Amino acid sequence: MHTDWRCTDCGPVPPLHTAGQVGPGIVASATDRIRDTPEPTNGSPMPLWCPWPLPPGWVMTGSVWAGDDRTGVRATAVACSGPAPLGGGPADLVLVAEEPGVGLGTRFAGIAGLDPGALLADVMTDELPGHAEHPPHAKVRADGHPTPLWSVKSPTDRSAYVGEARGRWLYAITWPSSAGYLLAEDVVLHDLTEWLPPELVYGAPSPYLHGLV
Repeated sequence: MHTDWRCTDCGPVPPLHTAGQVGPGIVASATDRIRDTPEPTNGSPMPLWCPWPLPPGWVMTGSVWAGDDRTGVRATAVACSGPAPLGGGPADLVLVAEEPGVGLGTRFAGIAGLDPGALLADVMTDELPGHAEHPPHAKVRADGHPTPLWSVKSPTDRSAYVGEARGRWLYAITWPSSAGYLLAEDVVLHDLTEWLPPELVYGAPSPYLHGLV
């Protein structure tokens, strides 16, 4: 017998809490739960990253968190949708912040295991002519700090970028894969646990957060 939630592939995992709707009350409830997590492992609450300001035409389409009363919040994710940066239809973005060994980011990225460390190490140690180290494939600003991200191998229907912010893994996963060009723009990530912008616009719940695609 086990009291943990269990994945058939990965073993024990923290339970995932996904609201059926999205709106200011739902997001505020999630941020309250995150802030109430006792004794964060690295001294600061788990961030709930969201692009802010949102890119033109984009809306927030959901937020989730993983954890329980015993462990507290160990991972969060925010979904946004909007016009694809290269045209041709809609695009979706999921941002994940998580502690090592949770596996929420790898689930959305469609890669095996609980952490992207091995894939990221392979990418960062690839030899690139004229470079002592492999430069990042994208950069965002998290908490006002330039934050490098590296593209890791994922299914062809999406692109997955991984880096680190506030001592946690940071994933940026986009559908379709070409929507990764969104990260070539000046994307600023804001932690919604610090302030929930009243101007934030919400859309229909993301199917990606609900495992429907």
